[in-house]
Amino acid sequence: MLNIAVVGLGWWGRIIVPLAKTSSRLRVVRVADPAPAAAQFAASQDLPLSKSLDEVLRDPQVEGVVLCTPHTQHTDQIVRAANAGKHVFCEKPLALDLSECRRVEAVAAQHPRLKVMIGYGRRFDPSYSDAYDKIRSGLIGTPFLVRSQNLDMNDPSGFFVRFAPTSGGIFLDCSVHDIDLARWFLGRPKPLRVFAAGTIALHEGLREFGDVDNGVATCEFEDGKLACFYASRTMAHGHESSTEIFGTKGRLAIGENPRLNRVEISDAHGVRNECTPTFYERFEEAFLRETLEFVQAVQDDRSPALTLRDATEATRIGVALRESLQTRRAVEL
Repeated sequence: MLNIAVVGLGWWGRIIVPLAKTSSRLRVVRVADPAPAAAQFAASQDLPLSKSLDEVLRDPQVEGVVLCTPHTQHTDQIVRAANAGKHVFCEKPLALDLSECRRVEAVAAQHPRLKVMIGYGRRFDPSYSDAYDKIRSGLIGTPFLVRSQNLDMNDPSGFFVRFAPTSGGIFLDCSVHDIDLARWFLGRPKPLRVFAAGTIALHEGLREFGDVDNGVATCEFEDGKLACFYASRTMAHGHESSTEIFGTKGRLAIGENPRLNRVEISDAHGVRNECTPTFYERFEEAFLRETLEFVQAVQDDRSPALTLRDATEATRIGVALRESLQTRRAVEL
C-alpha cells in the first residue's frame, strides 16, 4: 500500500479522503489544513491533522501527497513536495500560467524516481476510456473534430464569483478538462490558434475579474484538426459533461443525456429523467480510477498515463483562451 497525506480539506479534499479509504492499494495516514474546521473533519476520519504542508513533508511515513488546494498554490506545493522526496498527485490545473508549468517540469526532471501526476479525471471515466479505445481501433477512421462541453448547475450563492480571483477564469477552470480530452482524442496535435468569446448571463460580479459565466471557444490544431468548447456556470437542470468526436468514418458521442440513473419518469409533465446535480455524481468512479493510476505508476516505477507535458499543454491552451476572451482577438500559439 502507498501511504499518502491529503493536503487541503475544502470540498474536494473531503471527498478524496473517504474515497481513498475504499481502496486496498493506498492508505491515508495524515491530512493537512490550517482552517479551524479541519480538526472536526480529521477527527471524524480518525486521522492525524497537520496545520501545514511542511509538517506533512517532514513525516517519514508519508510517501506521497494528494494536493486538493487552491489553483494558485499548486506550483509551489508540488515543487516543495518533490524536493522533499514525495510523490505528488495534484488536482488540475498544473498552474495558471505557462512559466509555472515549465518550472514544475524542470523540478520533476531533477527527481526522475518520483511520480508527479495532475488530475484530469475525464480520461479515467469508463465511457471516455472506451471511446478512446474505439478511436485507437480505427472505428471512426481518423478523428478530426472534437466538440466538448462542461456545464455546471447554477449556484445562486455566488460561489463562482468568490472563487474568480484564484480560478484562472472559466476556460482554465472548466474547459481545461475538455481541452485535455480534445488533445487526447485527436492524438496530441500541436495547437496553432484559438479564439474565445463569452457572456455574463447571471453573475455580474465576474465582470470585475474579466471572467464570464458562459464561454465558447475554438482551437485550431495542426493537420486541420479542430476543437470546439462550451463552458457554463448557469445551468438549471444540473451538471452536464458531454463530448463528440467526429472521424472520417463515423462519430462517437459521450454523455449526451446527463442521466442521474436509469429511471425514466412519465407523468403530466412528459417523459424525462433526473440529471446529475454535480460533476461528482457523474465522475465518482473516474476520481478513484485516476488516483489508482497514480498509485500504480509509483508501485510499477513507470510514468503516469497522463504526463506533466499533457498538463502543461492544457494550461497553455487555457491561458491563450483567457487572453482571447479578454482581448476579443484570436491568439496564435
